[in-house]
Order: sequence, then C-alpha cells, then structure tokens
Amino acid sequence: MKFINKLKSNSMRGKAFRRAALWSLLLLVVISVWAAGPPVISGTQPIVLKTEALPFKPKEFYIAKVIDERKNKKAVAYLMPAPVGAAQATKAVPVDLKGGAQAAVEQYLHKSLSQNTKLRPVVMRIKELSVTESAPAKGRVEGRVVTHVQFSLQRDGETVPLIEQKGGIRYNRPAGQHDVVEPSLRQVLTESLRYFDSWINLEADKNELLAKAIKVNFDDHTFDAKDDTVYYALSRPLNWGDFLGSPTKVSQSRYAAAVFPGFAYEGKNEIKNGIIHLNLTMKVFVVKSASWARAEARDTYTLNHEQRHFDIVKLVAERFKQTIHPDSLTVADYNSIMQYKYIEAYREMNRLQEQYDNETGHGIDTAAQQRWNQKIDEELRALKVKR
Repeated sequence: MKFINKLKSNSMRGKAFRRAALWSLLLLVVISVWAAGPPVISGTQPIVLKTEALPFKPKEFYIAKVIDERKNKKAVAYLMPAPVGAAQATKAVPVDLKGGAQAAVEQYLHKSLSQNTKLRPVVMRIKELSVTESAPAKGRVEGRVVTHVQFSLQRDGETVPLIEQKGGIRYNRPAGQHDVVEPSLRQVLTESLRYFDSWINLEADKNELLAKAIKVNFDDHTFDAKDDTVYYALSRPLNWGDFLGSPTKVSQSRYAAAVFPGFAYEGKNEIKNGIIHLNLTMKVFVVKSASWARAEARDTYTLNHEQRHFDIVKLVAERFKQTIHPDSLTVADYNSIMQYKYIEAYREMNRLQEQYDNETGHGIDTAAQQRWNQKIDEELRALKVKR
C-alpha cells in the first residue's frame, strides 16, 4: 500500500513537472518574439551601393577624397515602405546609405572607378544627394533622385574649385518593390562623374587650372624706338645725346651728371599640352628726359661712370631672370611669386647703385672707379652678357 501510494505520489510529481516545463517553453517563445521586435518592413534597411565597373576609365584624374557638404546630413532617402496587407503606407520613412553618405560614396567610387594616383587628385564634394518618394496612386510610388556635386583639384597644398554638376532622375515603381532605388542612386553618381570626365578630357591641355608644370622663356627687348627710352644693348651704349634733362635740374645739383636707369618685364602665357609657357620680355632702360649732364662734364670718363650705372641695372636684371625658373614657381601662384622677386631685385638695384656712388665718390675716386669697372665687366662676362 505504501508502495502504491509512493507510485501515485511520483506520478503526480511527473505531471506537475511536465506542466511546469510546458509553461516554461511557452514563456521562452513569448520572450524570444518580444526580444526580436516587429518584423522588418521592406524598403527601410540601409542602402548598400553595389560595386560595379563604371563604363569609362579616367585618363586625367582620380578621386582622392569624397566630402559630404550637404546642409542636411540626415538620411539620404525618404522612402515609402512596402504595404502591409491591403494597407498602403502614406508617409515616407528615412533610409540612409550604409555607413553614411560620405563613407558609402567614397567606398563605392574607390572600388568601381579606376584609381591611378599618378593622375590629378580630385576632391568630390557632395552638396546634395537625396531620394524622395510619394504615393500618388494606390499600388504605385513615384521617386525623385537629385544630386549636386562639386569637383576640386588638389594642387600645391591647396584645393582649387573646378566645376559643379547638378543632375537627377525620376522613377515610378510598384509599391512593394524597392529594387529601383539603389540603381537610381548609382546612376546619378555615375552621370556626375561621366560629366566631369568629359569636361576634364576637353580642358586638360588648355585650362590653366589644370596645368601640371611651368616652363619659362626670357628674351631681351633691345629695340631702340628713338623716343624717350634707351634699351640696354652692347651695341648701343649711352652717349651724351641721351641726357636730355632740363637745365633747371642741372643748376640745382652739385653733381656733374645723373642717369636714371630701370628695368621691368612684360609677359604673356599660353597653355600647351597641360604646361604653362611663360614668355617674358626683359626691358632694361634709361629715360632720356630724366637724365642730364653739365656741359663742362661731358667727357669720356664721366660718360663711363654713367654707363656703369646702366650696366649695374643689367646685372640685377640678369640675376632676377635666374630666380625665375620652374622650381621657384607654383602653378597656383606663379604671377605673385614673380612680382615679389621683382620687388626684391629692384631693392637690390637701388642698394648697388648707392654702394657704387658711395665707393667711387660719384666717380671722383678714379682708383675705386677702375675697380668697379673691372668688377662689373667680370660679372657681365660671367652672366654671358659680355664676352
């Protein structure tokens, strides 16, 4: 009897255990469903741009960097989710590119576009990239993709804006199919790059913004126009007929003569095969109307002293020419660099003229004058101005 009672007791315990286990299993299922959340609605997952080989290969550039400069950096797309049952959604939901617009586009381009780093590095700035959808009719969704990008060149430590491009497309899709969204995004991005590729191919050889190097060519202006200006030439030294200054200036000076030389350069540039050719003309001159001499001082010795003032300007001009070479210039700012070097050379000219007059006593010290004559001639020969 006790044995039977014991069996009954064990049986009851077994039934209680099975009921407890069943409730535990049901509770586990309920907890699992609750933890997983509601089912994912089609069309709301992050958009992944598919890698594809673009239908062109850049010959003049590569995309070095993508920068997201959108005013609103929230989701790229606002899409109509797929209908649940018979109910169609009436409000678009935000859907972004996977990893964000900047990272997603940069990754897509680096994998899909040829990246030859020997070409020009270009920055692609995203000003606008958006997809907006609406559902004007039951079962259909209309979408619009808009893009606005700017392309800039990285050069000499700065970024040079080139061109901007705006584009977009429209599509109409079934309410339950989102397959058209991602290809549409890729299409507008591809067209932006195709447009830039066509532009840079046309402009690469002739647009100064795209120039890759500089070449410098100097020549000397020696033509004597028989006007108020005498241009430096070995075959045409100064003569007393070049001193046309007014007698008023002569009477007010304690010196026997004075000459007013200077130098300047003129230039024009042209672009050939992506190279800036700087064609510069050097002008070393004396202004006749600003130069004068006393009648009693018009001898060979005094004329030589004044000629040496002219020679000093020629020396400075030749030194200036030596500083204007491709390695000293940048494509971005060659003109300002040349102007700065010109100002520095002009200061050197004034300093040497003052030193020359001080050491020769304005020509009175004949021994010092002879030393300067020799020094100037040696340097003219070293610069191949004089043989």
